[in-house]
Amino acid sequence: MRGPFQNEPALDFSLPENRAAMRAALEQVKSQLGQRYPIVIGGERRETGEWIRSVNPGNPDQVVGLVAKARAADVEDAVAAAEAAYQEWRRMPASGRASVLFRMAAIIRRRKLELAAWMVYELDKPWDEAEGEVCEAIDFLEWYGRQALEVAQPVQLSHIPEEAVQLYWVPLGVGVIIPPWNFPCAILTGMTMGPVAAGNTAIVKPASNTPVIGYKMFEIMEEAGVPAGVVNFLPGSGAEVGDALVDHPRVRFVNFTGSKDVGVRIYERAARVQPGQRWLKRVAAEMGGKDAIIVDADADLADAAQGIVASAFGFSGQKCSACSRAIVHADVYDEIVERVVALTRETVKVGSGESGEATVCAVVDEKQYRTILNYIEIGKQEGRLVLGGEPAEGPGYYIQPTIFADVPADARIACEEIFGPVLAIVKAKDFDEALAIANASEYGLTGSVYSRNRAHLERARFEFEVGNLYLNRKCTAALQGVHGFGGMKLSGTNTRAGGPDYLQHFMELKSVGERL
Repeated sequence: MRGPFQNEPALDFSLPENRAAMRAALEQVKSQLGQRYPIVIGGERRETGEWIRSVNPGNPDQVVGLVAKARAADVEDAVAAAEAAYQEWRRMPASGRASVLFRMAAIIRRRKLELAAWMVYELDKPWDEAEGEVCEAIDFLEWYGRQALEVAQPVQLSHIPEEAVQLYWVPLGVGVIIPPWNFPCAILTGMTMGPVAAGNTAIVKPASNTPVIGYKMFEIMEEAGVPAGVVNFLPGSGAEVGDALVDHPRVRFVNFTGSKDVGVRIYERAARVQPGQRWLKRVAAEMGGKDAIIVDADADLADAAQGIVASAFGFSGQKCSACSRAIVHADVYDEIVERVVALTRETVKVGSGESGEATVCAVVDEKQYRTILNYIEIGKQEGRLVLGGEPAEGPGYYIQPTIFADVPADARIACEEIFGPVLAIVKAKDFDEALAIANASEYGLTGSVYSRNRAHLERARFEFEVGNLYLNRKCTAALQGVHGFGGMKLSGTNTRAGGPDYLQHFMELKSVGERL
């Protein structure tokens, strides 16, 4: 019997022994950089002659690895392998499937710093963010393993004297998993192993920026006992491989995390019933945000400033939950601007993730680097630049933490997802206007309210249109099994990752009545 769920504790890198262990892990991983990795279909390793080149964004000359690039022709083989494996895997008792997740969690726990080190190189991720992500992967596995056991229990129903009725949750079939680049360990693991725990099989198309850590997680799935074909590893381009997977008539569901534009496109394509298709495909999507922190007139301003800075600049703002808008009551606006700027100057350090000292590291690639810098130039026309606004020193894609004040609520930098270390501060005349500004966004992922006014907090509880709302705390760092994570509006389908019903999104109910 498995004990109660508990979140995996993070390491304290202020302790010398933990810093020494992380440096040793970095040296171990550094010696393995530049290797080649295959695609995997039905347990068979394949090379295709084309390679995805993964580099360290903090040092683009450093090749992390070369990963075989799948072709459209590989899609049919992957679907066939997943279909064949599904026939056996669906019959595996829930206890057997859950045991695989628990074993995978144990393997990851033993290799925690090694996996964190891979993300330091492949994403230039700060140590605490990388190690925290590995903890989140463990949480997903422990939580979904327990959910699989719960879902397998009989559903309580009313009965009639002459009939015995049972209601079952059954898996859907073959699914496509399209995870994001910013959490290539945790989100890839959760998006894949949740549906697998429910009895489905999967084809994983990792993000092209982070395919190496994707392969490392696939290897751990195999080591934990996932049978050949239950999970298939198929890196490739979205246009060639991604579209073919989403369109395939024998694919039953798509599990996606990424940008709004790509998510909407997947939703539209999956809605078409292809020739030979015998079901309506299910899409679970998390599609980013334009997350706001509201600061009320009577808020604890020091606490609010801490929450804004941590949420805006953690992992260089490359979180869909990051605070990219601070909406501040006019009575405290000037003080909040002053506090946020001063705190950013004092506490936010730009530099290499490998150093173990920086909090803001390189952004993911040159394309995103150029996009963020373009938004900064737009911001210089729309608001008042009070901090940053330029590239930062370093060989990689480094950008200064950037803050704009006096930003109109309808400005582009206050409405469009930038996904970088850029914060727009908007003034509101009162709490009503602040809430209206926050809700005017097409996104609805996370948000926070700092206030001592109970009536305002209760209004936000029911009126702030986000999937994850936090009162008097920052808007990042959702914990699996505690908060659950999923957006409203164009932030997604509200599929609560790490929530109480995640597995049911990849299952359907079957009622069986037997006449007595």
